Amino acid sequence: MALIFYEKPGCVGNRRQKAELSGLGIALQVRDLLSEPWTPSSLRPFFGTTPIAEWFNLSAPAVKAGAVDIHACTEDQALQLMLADPLLIRRPLLQLDEMRQSGYVDGPVLAALGVQLDPGEDLQSCPIDASQSECGTPA
Repeated sequence: MALIFYEKPGCVGNRRQKAELSGLGIALQVRDLLSEPWTPSSLRPFFGTTPIAEWFNLSAPAVKAGAVDIHACTEDQALQLMLADPLLIRRPLLQLDEMRQSGYVDGPVLAALGVQLDPGEDLQSCPIDASQSECGTPA
């Protein structure tokens, strides 16, 4: 049973996350988050009961620029925005059998895999600098 890991190709953060999982002996089936043909019903389960604002990638250009008010979105609005611009989706999306989660944070998928996150190490945030517009993408 492989963990399905939806990433943005070239994302430095996703590369670090995959390395940690592989180092733990977890088999990965890596998929391109940006080219996946998402629908509201295929994307929604990844967010479970988390608040809508936590569904968003805080490093996405539209979020950083204030073009998307993540605190004012309804569930339907958030999903439609993400379908139109998958960079808005908090990644990685993780799927293990019927379990799903968004983000490299404590959640049902990582718990089922026995992954213990180090509270002193942030593998969720995007390690970008001023020369990059969004997670490893040159500005």
